This record gives sequence, C-alpha cells and structure tokens, in this order.
Amino acid sequence: MPDFRGSIPALVTPFRDGRVDIGALERLVEWHLEEGSHGLVAVGTTGESPTVSKDEHKDLIRRVVDLVNGRVPVIAGTGSNATAQSLDMLQAAEAAGADAALVVTPYYNKPNQAGLLAHYRILHDNSALPIILYNIPGRCVIDIVPETMAEMARWPRIIGVKDATGQMERVSRQRALCGRDFLQFCAEDAAALGFNAHGGTGCISVTANVAPRLCAAFQEASLAENLELARDYQDKLLPLHTALFLEPPAACTKYALSRLGLCLEEVRLPLTPVTAETRQAIDRAMETAGLV
Repeated sequence: MPDFRGSIPALVTPFRDGRVDIGALERLVEWHLEEGSHGLVAVGTTGESPTVSKDEHKDLIRRVVDLVNGRVPVIAGTGSNATAQSLDMLQAAEAAGADAALVVTPYYNKPNQAGLLAHYRILHDNSALPIILYNIPGRCVIDIVPETMAEMARWPRIIGVKDATGQMERVSRQRALCGRDFLQFCAEDAAALGFNAHGGTGCISVTANVAPRLCAAFQEASLAENLELARDYQDKLLPLHTALFLEPPAACTKYALSRLGLCLEEVRLPLTPVTAETRQAIDRAMETAGLV
C-alpha cells in the first residue's frame, strides 16, 4: 500500500468560462509534485465536487491519476449522500487507478450509526480500493463516533479518517480504539501541529494548495517531532491558514492561486469570488509566508 502521510492538498478544480480548465489542472499537478506535496486528493469538496457533473468528476479523477503517474498517491473524492452514487464513483476511481478513496459521511440524510455502518460496508465490500473516512459533523450533521469508527477500522480496507470534528482529544481516543496503524489526517490546517502531536499522520489540506513547499516542510518537521522547526513553519503559515477560511475555501484558494498565475479564480455557483476585504487579508498572509 502507498505511504499515505504528510501534506496532501485537497486539489482545487480550475475552471475557465464554465468548463474545467485542463491546462491549469496540468500546471497545478506538476507544480505540486515539484514543490514536494506528499499526495493529492482529486475532486474533494475543495475541488468543488458538489458542482461538477458526474462525468466531469470521473474524468477529473482519471486525469489526475494519469498526470501523477504513480509519483505520489492519489486519493479520489467519491463521497455522496446516496450509497449507490458513492459506490458508482468509488468503482470508477478504482478503474481509473486511484490509490484510495476519500468518502464523506452521507450529508443531509442524518443516518444513525447503524446507517453509517451499512453505507460504508456496501462501499467496502464492493471495491478493492482502500477507503479513508471523512468525518465532518459541522457540514454533514452526523458524526462517526469513535466506537463506530473502531468497528469499521477492523475491516481490511478502511484505513483511516480525515477528521474535521475540531476535537483534538478525538485523535488520541481514535488511536486507542482503532489502533496505531489507523491513519488520522487533520482537516483543519491551523490545528495540524497539535493533531500530529496526538498521533496524527498528516493533513488533507486547503493551505497546501497555495503553499505546498511550506506545508510539506511543516509536516515533515512535525512528523519527525522536530517541534521547534514545526512551530517556526506554523508561525509563517498561520495567517494563511486563517485567511483561506474567511470565505468558502475553494474561492479563497483560487484567488490566491490566481495571484501566483496558476489558475483563474473562477468558481461555480453557489460560490462566488471573494470580497475585496478577503482579498486583502489573503494578500497580506501570502506576503507573510513569502509567497509574493
């Protein structure tokens, strides 16, 4: 199995005139590989997965896999609030050659814990692709409680979680229940330092879209338990962590990437370009990080 750890950008999906900008996608993937990102997530929520079509979604996964060509692991976003739709996307990602899938909890439906187990069991049993759970109660309402996660961790292809609960002690609790080999990825860039100290294995990151070299170096220092160096990187990155979440992260990130000449800031409705005030905050944060 590939080494899933470190700084893994949740890659944006670049658009131009309403369509996926394939040229910009190619530039972004190559840039991330040159800058030292440890993996890529294709078509997660930062990649505006709710507003790409099913055909676009499958094509994006295939293209990212082909562009990466085995140089780092590719994790495909395949979640849906409909089990059959998530399974279709999961099987397409497997056929495309993705290394793993990131599967968010079924949003809006509010399944109970038994429903979560049934949902993930269907996905697990009908694909050979390793699955990373995405637990984000703030957006999906439902929470995979640690005891439920521990049950799923016993299944051979449930390999980890992207944790957006905001509860730092969760990492230690899940480490105790799910085992030390169960991968735990931070979903909130600013919290990654403490998350790793509790036993995390990296960050599926928004900020790494914009500062991949710094985020990769931060993760390497943190995972090596070089706390002083990790704190130095954290100080440099914290304003950017904050600014990129002032409005929807996909819009903030694309504005920052447009400053770097890597893609347009175009997003799809209901997202809109960020406000002038947010642009100024992102500009200042990029200057602090030495990116502009």
